[in-house]
Order: sequence, then C-alpha cells, then structure tokens
Amino acid sequence: MSIIETLSMYLEYPFVRSALIVGILIALCSSLLGVPLVLKRFSYIGDGLSHAAFGIMVVAGILHFSNTMYLTLPLTVLCAIFILCGNQNSKIKGDATIAMISTGSLALGYLLKNQFTTGPNVSGDVCSTLFGSTSILTLSSVDVILCIILSAFTIIFYIMFYNKIFAITFDETFAASSGVSTKTYNFAIACVTAVIIVLAMNLVGSLLISALIIFPVLSAMRLFKTFMSVTLCSAIVSVLCALSGMLFSIIKGTPVGCTIVAADAITFFAFTLLGKITRRS
Repeated sequence: MSIIETLSMYLEYPFVRSALIVGILIALCSSLLGVPLVLKRFSYIGDGLSHAAFGIMVVAGILHFSNTMYLTLPLTVLCAIFILCGNQNSKIKGDATIAMISTGSLALGYLLKNQFTTGPNVSGDVCSTLFGSTSILTLSSVDVILCIILSAFTIIFYIMFYNKIFAITFDETFAASSGVSTKTYNFAIACVTAVIIVLAMNLVGSLLISALIIFPVLSAMRLFKTFMSVTLCSAIVSVLCALSGMLFSIIKGTPVGCTIVAADAITFFAFTLLGKITRRS
C-alpha cells in the first residue's frame, strides 16, 4: 500500500482528523506567542509553566477530575501570574523563580503519581505525560471544541493587540512612556502562553513544549529580520512541522511529540544552512 493510500485510509477516521486539527491549532498559537517570548528572552517561562502543568495534572488525576484540564488550565494560569509577580515584587527573581516552580512541580508530580496511581506501569504513564503519547488520537469532542475556542481566542488576541505586542517586545520603556500598560500586556501574554501549554501537553508532553515555542521562531530568524516576516514564517514552519510530524507518527507509529520536535529541529538546521548560503551570495 502506498503512502498516499495509507494516509487516505487513516484520514477517514474522525479521531485522526480531530487530532490533526488540534495539532495544527496548537502549533500555530505556539509559534505566534513564541515570537515575543523569544525576542524578550522569556522563552524559559514556557518551560517552567509546562513543568508546573505536569504536577497540577497529576493532582487532578488523583482527585478524579473527569477532565484534568478543568483544574490544570486555571492553576497553570495562576502559576504564570505568580511567576511575573515574583519577578517584579519578590526577592526571588528571574530564573530562580522558574527553577523553583519547575523542579518542585516535577518532583512533586512524580512522587504523587508513584504513591497514588492505580495502574501497573507508573514509569510508562509518567514518560507518556512528559514526552507526549498517542492521547492526541483519543481526544473527546469536548477537548476538541475547547481547543478550537481557546486557539481562536489566542489568534484573535494576537491580531487585535499586534501593535501593542510589537511595542512591548522591542522597547518596553518607550511603550510605557507612550501610555501602553506594559504590565497588563505582559500578564496577558503569560496567561495565554499558559493556556497553550496546557493544550499542548497531549501533543508533545510537558518536557517538549518549549520546542514548539522556540524552534519555529529561531528558524524564521535565520532568514528574516522584521517582526512581521518572522511571525508569518514562524507560523508556517510550525504548522508544517506539526502536520508532517503527526502524519509520519500515524503512519510509522513513532511517538507524536518527539517526531514533531525532530521535524522542528531538522527545519532549524536547514534554515540555518540556508541563511548562511544566502548571506554569502
């Protein structure tokens, strides 16, 4: 059976189409938010929040939530607010706050998982949560609808406040002097990032989420220099890598998250080589 015939066969299943839609939306939103986060050197926030989301998800599972996202989503947003407040008002600042939340959440999550789990394979369950699993192919209709709504909100937020995001990304001091509430927009970006991270956990796992934020942006920056061109290129690269990674995973049975991140990494090195060639010519 040819690859095209195999893909056609799989695409006949509604759960495969739903997984592709969710994966593409998550990749698109991650790349959009990744541009200001990488340029402001805030990409570490994504890493810290993803680890916090892991610990919260374990607690939600222990408490027998019908959908762990109902607890993971709001508490991860609160963690984003705590990180920013900690950077501004606390004696524990910057990467120290991220490291504290990140390592603490991972350790607590694994400890609770080990003590309260009812399944026979604790290590396998934790590994699938950290590195992604095939759960993206078992999404319920509620999960798909929620992802579509939150992704649409993220895209609308980015488009409506594009100029403000551009301003605080490159010169926060000037933006503040021009009347822009920089703290408000920084909070908004962090909170929306937390939402996307929770959505992406079923796709690539909590340890690999930062790759969706960082790799497409860095790839685009190898060839383009303006904010708009980097944003557009990053979005295209992220969607294509997510789509190709998911299709390859479905056909060959490879881990979904790792395959997508591998596609992002290969694209980055290809763009880096292309950037060096174009600068020489």
